[in-house]
Amino acid sequence: MTTPVLELRDLTVDIPTRHGTLRPVDNVSWDIAAGEILGVVGESGAGKSMTGNAVIGLLDPPAHISGGQVLLEGERIDNYTLPQMRKVRGKRIGMVFQDPLTSLNPLLTVGEQLEETILRHLDVSQDEAAARAIRGLDEVGIPSAKNRMGAYPHEFSGGMRQRVVIALSLCAEPTLLIADEPTTALDVSVQAQIIALLKRLCRERGMAAMLVTHDMGVIAETADRVAVMYAGRLAEIGPVSQIVGHPRHPYTDGLMASTPAASAGNERLRQIPGAMPRLNALPEGCAFHPRCPFAQDKCRKDPRPEVGASDARAACWFPIEASEAVA
Repeated sequence: MTTPVLELRDLTVDIPTRHGTLRPVDNVSWDIAAGEILGVVGESGAGKSMTGNAVIGLLDPPAHISGGQVLLEGERIDNYTLPQMRKVRGKRIGMVFQDPLTSLNPLLTVGEQLEETILRHLDVSQDEAAARAIRGLDEVGIPSAKNRMGAYPHEFSGGMRQRVVIALSLCAEPTLLIADEPTTALDVSVQAQIIALLKRLCRERGMAAMLVTHDMGVIAETADRVAVMYAGRLAEIGPVSQIVGHPRHPYTDGLMASTPAASAGNERLRQIPGAMPRLNALPEGCAFHPRCPFAQDKCRKDPRPEVGASDARAACWFPIEASEAVA
């Protein structure tokens, strides 16, 4: 079998505090193949961005990986030193953040930033770096790419800045792209353009991508598979058609019921009652049981379920049937 580009094996992240240790990522496991887009979805605080930051080694202290492994093309990288991770970032793993203005240096032209990244990670001449930078801008759809090399970030619109950030993340030809809410700050038409761009680049380059978002619409349009997270844990994972059309975990079902596409005509959108528990006050058993309409005594008392324990893709003791799902 071909080695996945990214493998997470029981990844756990801890944050020591004066009042105890918080665990925003708890025994998360998945893999992403070459050319595949894995969508990671969940409410705010579910652990999506923290998982991405753990993969690329950008956890803010005192947060740290306390268990499990991160493998990039079969090579373990979670135990890398800071100098080793600096060589991985940009070269082997590209990162697209939510706000492009925080990713770009306002004092340097976009051409200077692209060339600097290329020269840092690739053994090429200055002229070749400039040529690659122009090709990178052209590839992501920046018009008159050669002329825009001398422009500063503030001279681009929001959508164009995000394209520049994508070009910056891809200019060293990484094998893995982590995109953290790349379309949240953009209008709908630009969102569609960025989604189409990400899909095309993954297919053409054979690059794996981890797309972090809370937008199920973006997931449905972009991802090949979906990982649903809740309270730092993996709730469900599977092909996007199954997750969207026939969710097995009640939390996934609730997410789908709260999206306009899943509602039936003029019916009111269904709301998941309550809120996600605080990390220092997680309930026993399944973390979702206080909000779950199907919860039973086993959910409240037994050890929390894992994916594969009672269902091949859902961490649920009583996974719902297709006929019960709202989607």
